[in-house]
Parts: sequence; C-alpha cells; structure tokens
Amino acid sequence: MAEPDSVADHLQLTRWLFLRLVGLVYAVAFASLAVQVAGLIGPSGLTPAGPYLERAHAMYGGSAYRMLPTVFWLGAGDTALTLAAWTGVVLAILITAGVATRAALAGAWLLYLSLSVAGQDFLSFQWDALLLETGVLAFLWGPSGWRPRRELPPPSPLIRWLLVFLLFKLMFLSGATKLLSGDPTWRQLTALDYHFETQPLPTWIGWYAHQLPASVHRIQTAIMFAIELGAPWLLFVPDRFRRLRYTGVGGLVLLQAGIALTGNYGFFNLLAVVLCVPALDDRVIGRWLPLRLDSGWAGPPWHRAGQVALVGPIAVLSALSAWAELAYTSASAGGTSTVPEWGATLLGWVAPFRSFNGYGLFRVMTTERPEIVMEASLDSTHWTPWRLRYKPGPVTRAPAFVEPYHPRLDWQLWFAALDPMRGVPLLQALSERLRAGAPAVTALVGPNPFRAAAPRFIRFAYYDYRFTTWSERRKTGAWWVRELRGYLPASLP
Repeated sequence: MAEPDSVADHLQLTRWLFLRLVGLVYAVAFASLAVQVAGLIGPSGLTPAGPYLERAHAMYGGSAYRMLPTVFWLGAGDTALTLAAWTGVVLAILITAGVATRAALAGAWLLYLSLSVAGQDFLSFQWDALLLETGVLAFLWGPSGWRPRRELPPPSPLIRWLLVFLLFKLMFLSGATKLLSGDPTWRQLTALDYHFETQPLPTWIGWYAHQLPASVHRIQTAIMFAIELGAPWLLFVPDRFRRLRYTGVGGLVLLQAGIALTGNYGFFNLLAVVLCVPALDDRVIGRWLPLRLDSGWAGPPWHRAGQVALVGPIAVLSALSAWAELAYTSASAGGTSTVPEWGATLLGWVAPFRSFNGYGLFRVMTTERPEIVMEASLDSTHWTPWRLRYKPGPVTRAPAFVEPYHPRLDWQLWFAALDPMRGVPLLQALSERLRAGAPAVTALVGPNPFRAAAPRFIRFAYYDYRFTTWSERRKTGAWWVRELRGYLPASLP
C-alpha cells in the first residue's frame, strides 16, 4: 500500500460520496428525460431532432459535426432517443454502485451531451450545462478500475479544487450577475416581492413565502446576496480554518433548500448541493458515513503526470468562462467589460461541448406572470380547457412539488408566455401535434379532455396570473387570481 497523502488521505470518503451522488443526479436527469424525449424531439415530437440536424448539415456541411457533437447524427428516432436516455440511467446506476466508474462517467457525459445538443431549447437550461461540467471533473476525479473495492488510488487534491472552484463559480456568478445586470429589483432588494409568484413552477410553500411582509422579503434578499457573494470565498480558506469553510458550505446548502422548497427547478438544487461535498473532507463526512477506505497504488507516473497536465488548461477555461459571463452581463447593462480575443477563441473551441460555462440564474427578475392556457374544441364553438399537469391552470389547484422531475415543455411554455411572438413556433407545433393525436406529445400535456377523439381545434388563451392574498384565499379557496388578456395569436387554428 502506498504511503497516505496528507491531503488526499482526508478525501477518500469525500470522493466516494461525491461520485455516488453524481450518479444519483445523472439517474434523475436521464430518467426524467426518458419519459419526455420522444414527445419533445422525436420524429413526431415538438421540435424533431432529425430535421434539426439535417438543416445544420445543409447550412454548415462537415463543420456541423464539430459544432453539434451528438451520437444522433446516426439516427434520431424515438427508439434511439429513448434508448439513449435509459442507457444513461443504467450508467448512472453503475456510477452509484462504483462499478467501472470512469467508463460509466465517460459514457454518461457523452450521452447527456448528445441529448443536450439534439434537445435544442428543451435542454438549454443552466443545470443541463452544470451537469456536463460536473461530469467532466467527476470523470477526472474518479478512480480507475472495474469493480468496487476498499483500497482506492488517492484522490487528486488538484481535481478536488477544480470542483470547489466550479461551486464558487456557480454561486458567486449567480450573485454578481444580479447586481451587474442593472435590474433595479435586485439592487433595491425588492426582487422577492415578485419572485415567488412569477417563477416558472412555484410550490404551495412559495404561496406562503409570497405573503410575507415586504420588509421580510428585503431581509431574505440581503441574506441571499450575503450567501451568494460571501460564502463562496470561504471555500478557499486554509485547512486550519476549515470550520469557516464548513460554515460557507452550510450557508450554500441552506440557500438551495430554500429555493427547492419554494420552486421547482428540476435537479438543479440537488446538483448544487452535491457540488458542496468536495468542499468538505473525511473529518466531517466520516461522522455520518461509517465506511473505511484505504489509499492504494496511485497508478503509473505517466498517468499521474497526464492528470496534472490537464488541470492547468481546465482551470484556465473555467476561469475564462466565469470572466466571460461577468463581461457579457456587464456589457448587456451598458458596461464596457470584455474578454480578450485569445480567451474568446479558446472558449469558442470548447463551446460545442457545453462543459465550461458561466452561470447566473434570474439575473433579471420577472415582475409579472402571463400564462398561456390551452383550450380545445371539437366544433370551434364549445371550448374545454386542457389542463397541463404542472403549470398553473385552475385557480383552485394548489401549486405542487414536482422536483427533481423537470417538465421541460411546461418550462418552455413559461418562456413563451413572456415573449409570445417568439413562442409562436412552439405553440403552432403543439397545436398541430395535439390535433393529429400524437400520443408522445399528448403524454406531455396530460389527458385529452375528449378521450375518444383528438380535438379539431386548439386555441391559446393569454392570462395574467397572480397569487391570491390571505383574505382572497379565505373567501374563495383559490391559490391564484387571473384575468384574461386575449388569445395568441389569431393565426393559430
């Protein structure tokens, strides 16, 4: 057995737990997608991947393969898409079980990248990119070998710090971009007066959070900024002050818990908490995880040298992606910050792999909640609401918990309501598929209100929604109040 490394010796349990939790997140992400992918991007789906890739090839020729790296160039039928997602679940189980860890991590990353590329807008969320970036570092940190064992190569402290920097980047950028965006609701600490009711899929706890006094919302916003802008710096304190690091991790975890309790963000909150694990060490984790792991052979010198050689470029790309995010946000708000040409070139080379990213959720707060409510008819005279499973519909239906499942159509319809003209292609595709009785698309929105026959007509009512007040809810029992604006747009049959 090799002599224990003074740093790595405190990371065996940490790495063991982190990798298994990464496997869990991959399992959730792939399983959530497996039951939706045919309706989203299958041949009879809303934005079919096959024609999308064909158009890209017609436009860019052979360069399209580099710009859009995906296995679905070989075929993007329902079977291929669904099989890829379920294969991802199997690989995630292998990661969680510690079987062929590196091979399984490589396969999971490749499949999720392929699905993200083929998924177009449906897989363009920041947590999709975050999972890919986490997956690259998890692969580098993972032990070699094909079966679980108690004696493992010592974890690389350098890769561990790249993971810690990823957590820093995620959280610090989320706070910094809110301020750099120039959005007055963040600068005046009024954002939470709107956030709980205007976020894509609030929970019933979000309704109660919205009822809190404005003064409490301002305190909550200030605490959020203190955590997002302050706690990430504690992740880098020297080991002798590690209790400060643990305090920073605790603040970040509490923030994610608060977000998860009041809104549905798929697997984002779970993944953000998993990224907190490398900032800990075995001295903490060992108190809760009574498992002994020993450090074994570290591998041949060339293997260790290759791993170290990768750390520098990855660190540079990770830092550049953070810089680019800050520069973009500043420039969009009228600032002058830019990324040097060489940095932009490097980021351009790796951009197709979606694994070196900037982050910044809700940098601009939404202050109103327009909603699209779909209505169906057999005769164009009598209209019946088609109730989507997860979006606000009937005002008496309580906002539900659906995380870590991510209903991707529901999220895109939230964006479509904010910008109806941009959302027209999605609404047209949805109308066409439902009138054609496409089962995979019907499964995304919920049961056909006519059961026996597909509707002949679909229209989209455009409402303003807001949460009820305490007094309104006592009188009516409703969670929402809504007011009809009109219908979107007249060209949709």
